[in-house]
Amino acid sequence: EFYKTLVFVTGGMESSIFGGKEAKHHSRPYMVSIQCKNHHTCGGMLIRQDYVLTAAHCFDFSSRDHFEVVLGAHNINRKEKTQQRIPVIKYIQHPMFERNKKEDCSYDKLLIKLKNKAKLNKFVKVMCLPKKNGKTPANVKCYIAGWGLKTPKGQQASDVMQEDSLKLQENSKCKIWWKQYFNTERMICSVSDGKHAFCLVDSGSHLICYTKPQGIASYTIKNNCTNTTYPQVYVKISYFLPWTKKKIKMND
Repeated sequence: EFYKTLVFVTGGMESSIFGGKEAKHHSRPYMVSIQCKNHHTCGGMLIRQDYVLTAAHCFDFSSRDHFEVVLGAHNINRKEKTQQRIPVIKYIQHPMFERNKKEDCSYDKLLIKLKNKAKLNKFVKVMCLPKKNGKTPANVKCYIAGWGLKTPKGQQASDVMQEDSLKLQENSKCKIWWKQYFNTERMICSVSDGKHAFCLVDSGSHLICYTKPQGIASYTIKNNCTNTTYPQVYVKISYFLPWTKKKIKMND
C-alpha cells in the first residue's frame, strides 16, 4: 500500500534538517520547542502571546498530559536565561484531520493554547500570519528551521536550532507525484534536490517565504528524505486563516 511509503514528520521519530546549518542565535524568535517531560517532540510557531500553531499529528495519541512549550531557546538542552517555559492548557485540532488522515493529510493543523501569555522581547516574538489566501509562486526561496539532526541517520535531536533554505515546487508537479495524497488547495511542496531537505524534521516547523509563514511541515518519503523524485509536503497556512481566526475568537 502506497500510504505506508510516506511518513508524517513526527517529532516522535526525532528531527533532521539535512544540508542545513546552525541558525544564528535567536534569529527566529517566533520558534517554539514543544516538549513532553522536558523532551523535545515537535516544533511550532508563536502566532499570538498565548497561541502556538503546529501540526495535528504531533499529538496523534490519546495522552496529551505533561506538554509545555519553550520559547526564546537556541540550545534546548540548556537552561538559557532567555527561555520561557509555559504549560499547554488546550488543543484545538482541525475536525477533518482524524477523519481523513490516511487518504488526505491536508488538514494536519493544530492550535495550542498556552496557560499564560508569553512575555514578548527580542528573544520571543509573535509571527504574523499572511493577511489572505493566495498563491506562492514556484522556485521562490524559502526557509525552514528546527532542532534537527545534521544527517538523516542520526538518532538524537540537535541541541541547537538548525535552518536550511528550500525552493517551492509547482503544485501541479506535487499532484503528479503524490496523487491523492496531495491537495492543491490546502498544500504546498518544496523541490527535492537531494541536498537540502527536512528528514523527519520537527513536526510543526514552518516554511517561511517572503518573511511570511507559508506552510507547516507535514510528510515526506519514509526513510528517504533526500529522495529526488517526491517533493516534501506542507499544509498551506493561508488556506486555513478563517478557521484559525474563528477558533481563537471562540476560545478567548
